[in-house]
Amino acid sequence: MTPETIQAAHDRIRPYIHRTPVLTNHTLDALAGCEIYFKCENFQKIGAFKARGGLNAVLQLTPDELRAGITTHSSGNHAQAIAYAARQVGAPAYIVMPRTAPQVKKDAVLGYGAEVIECEPTLEAREMGVQAVIARTGATMIHPFDDDRVIAGQATAAKELIDDAGQDVSFDWILAPVGGGGLLSGTALSAHYFSPTTKVMAGEPEGAADAVLSFKSGKVEKAPYIDTIADGLMTNLSERTLAIIRQHVSDIKTVSETEIVAAMRLIWERMKIIIEPSCAVPFAVVLKHKDLFAGHKVGIILTGGNVDLGKLPF
Repeated sequence: MTPETIQAAHDRIRPYIHRTPVLTNHTLDALAGCEIYFKCENFQKIGAFKARGGLNAVLQLTPDELRAGITTHSSGNHAQAIAYAARQVGAPAYIVMPRTAPQVKKDAVLGYGAEVIECEPTLEAREMGVQAVIARTGATMIHPFDDDRVIAGQATAAKELIDDAGQDVSFDWILAPVGGGGLLSGTALSAHYFSPTTKVMAGEPEGAADAVLSFKSGKVEKAPYIDTIADGLMTNLSERTLAIIRQHVSDIKTVSETEIVAAMRLIWERMKIIIEPSCAVPFAVVLKHKDLFAGHKVGIILTGGNVDLGKLPF
């Protein structure tokens, strides 16, 4: 993927997305011992960065593909992204969602006019659900992260962060959470092309720690166990995202559930903004490894704000 690919993605999706703000907070800087610039994708369309990748993929489909419709499987934010993007272009959308996905996310997908097909909460069940939709409708599958068009769209968040911080701010680090690796891949590519001196690090829950193993071994690994409040980060990497991450990401650090909830609460309390648990993981990494970031300029992608308010962890 070239810088031109990311620039083209940005031009393509710009009419349909918000250019989300970059916020700072003196109290959190003092707590962390560094200067943090939060890229607030919780204010994005659909309440998450995934609108970017979904739109970039959907806007490149042919008229025939759009007529047949679009399908995907997702526990939440990518589901909403595809439903939203499909509505923008007038195409039907068929979204396979695990029955355990937060009701707020299912309701949002239905609100965008998509059909929700519920399945058991396993990857196999999701994939079988999508195959059934394709057999029934001929819809085009847009994978949540294993797709260059999606990765290029996600890369635009870090590109904006770098652009909007301006000449005065040269980031030492940019952090993003990692689930399937679409955002992390895109973030690492944007840093590589548009801010080459910036290092990229990922945060991952201890209760879904597959990427840290894959990063070390060089092959796609499964997490030893899945038990985390960060419901957006339970997916494995793909060969595609792992290759980009191993080339352009400096490190992946894990954090505990307690550390995730504490970081999430601090952002709610001090910044007065709503973020979902997955979103708090990179900030939790910074708080856990203060020595690593001391005195540095740090960008953090706040990935989304689609939290189930009936199930807050505090």
